[in-house]
Amino acid sequence: MENEAALHAWFCHEVLPLERALTGFIRRNWRVADDVTDLRQDIYERALAGARGAIPMNTRAYLFTVARNHLINQAKRGQVVSIELVADMSALESDFDRFGTERQLSAREELRRTQQGLDQLPPRCRQVVWLRKVEGLSTKETAERLGVTVDTVEKQITQGMRALVDYMLGGSGKIRRPASPAARSRSELQ
Repeated sequence: MENEAALHAWFCHEVLPLERALTGFIRRNWRVADDVTDLRQDIYERALAGARGAIPMNTRAYLFTVARNHLINQAKRGQVVSIELVADMSALESDFDRFGTERQLSAREELRRTQQGLDQLPPRCRQVVWLRKVEGLSTKETAERLGVTVDTVEKQITQGMRALVDYMLGGSGKIRRPASPAARSRSELQ
């Protein structure tokens, strides 16, 4: 019984003073405001059950860890779809997306066109565009992987994306390099 008395004292002196902060935490991390009180009560129950084995040294960290884990578990349970609901939905006529097949075909065509545009780029430019836009590497990571400067990557991505957009819009997709100062001078003289 002394263990229960110590647990009760710990809860009253250490946990309950954190109620306002805990309530704020739940409100910030849970969409349904009406659930806050019930969730807080569930968290208290879980905290007490866990502390029965040994009272935690850092009550605040313990309580908020229990709260975070409980909210995650509740959110996961909320995302589970019952088999009955799926069966009911499959029985419904799927009129709400009549253009689904057309959208899929259009998306596949755009993907093929994008691949054709990428294939027309020079090899280094294609690598840069692929690493930056498909694999999601940063400019610095791309430069390191290819053994080039960051400036080179920035120029290649600019030229490659312009050429790719040109191709997607029905153009040739060729890279147009800016004219050199000497070439600009010659064209201005003519």
